[in-house]
Amino acid sequence: MQKTFTKIIATLGPATASKENIFTLVKAGTNLFRLNFSHGTVEDHKCNMSYIREAEEKFGFPIGVICDMQGPKLRIGTFKKDSVLLQNGSLFRLDMNSEPGDETRVNLPHKEIYQAVDKGDYLLLNDGNIRLRVLEKGLDFLNTEVVVGGTLSAHKGVNVPGVSLPISALTEKDLSNLEAALNMGADWIALSFVQRVEDILMAREKINGRAWIITKIEKPAALSDLKGIVAASDAVMVARGDLGVESPLEKLPSLQKNIVAECRLQGKPVIIATQMLESMIKNPTPTRAEVSDIATAVYDGVDCVMLSGETAVGAYPELAVSIMRKIILNTEQDELYKKLMEVIPLPNDHEIATAITSAIDPMIKVLRNPTCVAAYSMSGATTLRVARERPPVPILNMTYDQSVMRRMTLVWGVYSIQTEQVKLLTEVTPIAENAAKELGFARPGDDMILTAGIPFAEKGNTNIIHVFKVK
Repeated sequence: MQKTFTKIIATLGPATASKENIFTLVKAGTNLFRLNFSHGTVEDHKCNMSYIREAEEKFGFPIGVICDMQGPKLRIGTFKKDSVLLQNGSLFRLDMNSEPGDETRVNLPHKEIYQAVDKGDYLLLNDGNIRLRVLEKGLDFLNTEVVVGGTLSAHKGVNVPGVSLPISALTEKDLSNLEAALNMGADWIALSFVQRVEDILMAREKINGRAWIITKIEKPAALSDLKGIVAASDAVMVARGDLGVESPLEKLPSLQKNIVAECRLQGKPVIIATQMLESMIKNPTPTRAEVSDIATAVYDGVDCVMLSGETAVGAYPELAVSIMRKIILNTEQDELYKKLMEVIPLPNDHEIATAITSAIDPMIKVLRNPTCVAAYSMSGATTLRVARERPPVPILNMTYDQSVMRRMTLVWGVYSIQTEQVKLLTEVTPIAENAAKELGFARPGDDMILTAGIPFAEKGNTNIIHVFKVK
């Protein structure tokens, strides 16, 4: 199967939670799986994890696993009827009374909202379909006017646009799920509803190096310190669902572009998620707009595109992955794509490692038959630096750490092999050469570039670049 630079994440759910389906999705082109802890039980996720590791062994290459924490999901309570109809201009009260509501009021069991909002602020219910404006607030109630009404049923989500809520990104449920995810061997932990750098630092302390962190950008509050949040993260997800609810829809494309650009500048992997092939939950073909959406993300140089409901509950999960892969391949073969990868000028931090990796692209342009860049990396840091440069050839990541191999499945253009620890450059070269030939990256007579750090046993010490011909 031809390898892509841009990776595919598939979310598991009722439609795909079996060994057979997971194997099928891998064969269709899935690089990583997302286990969504907002749904299912811990036992369900453990079972899926075991199937993924079986698939990894069967196919002979690493498969990454993202465990996505639910975060502080804010929801209203219940109603006496199945649903109520809120009329434009009517008054509607949100309070701490746990009794079922009606057309005039409903329970909102989140004290943090009462503390944070002010008169004139807006609340969005049911994915933004219902809009309320705060007229009066108290310690345990909000009196609102229905600005945009509609049908409202129990337990619908609540968003508070433009307001930073005094809540942690990890709830008690998340802390329990986090420990379970780490114990089952998660490669990445996705943090939901991050608002500030401190949310990431708190999670990092609890994770303690056992996984890497994906920060999901869902709250506009996170954008006020985007540079800091990207710097504190190992990767970033543009979660367009909630971000699109709390931000004006017309601003969403520019927000996405700016988040991606900041991640590219800092060399942090970035994922585009939500509704990429939404119509394929029910239909065997995507809309033209969805095809263009995926291609646009690829042209922007993102590391991953993600399928959510399309593979979790959709009728055509395998087909959704296959179509996404075809779009990626066709886009990456466009000459414009190759030119766009060079558009963003990367900052010069005057580090030796940056000097080494930034020299790779000019060398590739000079060489007669450049095939791939091999990076011998204990921690993955060297490989990440190479990937930041977006070279026009695949990146071969060589490491003896299996966890690093699995984490690298999320990174643009990177394919990994596990090696023994080595001490000499002459030991690394034949390993890289043979692996490149096995993966179909190189043939005898081709040129290869190898980068690493000497001494090999030290982390974060990229200081050599070596060019050789494949035998």
